[in-house]
Amino acid sequence: MAKEGFVAHIFDTIRSDKRSRASTYEKIKNFKKGTNFQVQFKRKATNIQLIRIREKIQQENKKALQKNIILITILILLLIYVIGFVKF
Repeated sequence: MAKEGFVAHIFDTIRSDKRSRASTYEKIKNFKKGTNFQVQFKRKATNIQLIRIREKIQQENKKALQKNIILITILILLLIYVIGFVKF
């Protein structure tokens, strides 16, 4: 079976689209140790400030959760109310 026409074009495209991939050994060999660095942050908040920040975030999360629960409850009740008027 000869490779002609459309099938030959597919094989040629696949063959030309292949790219050379670097092996793991080449990556390790070419690895430069000087390019890595550690990110460091100097802590500017005291322990008391961190506790206050944590409490504030927890309160905000509680308020957001309550708001979401109320919204979902209202939507469910509204959906039940609307479905109650639909006659089958």
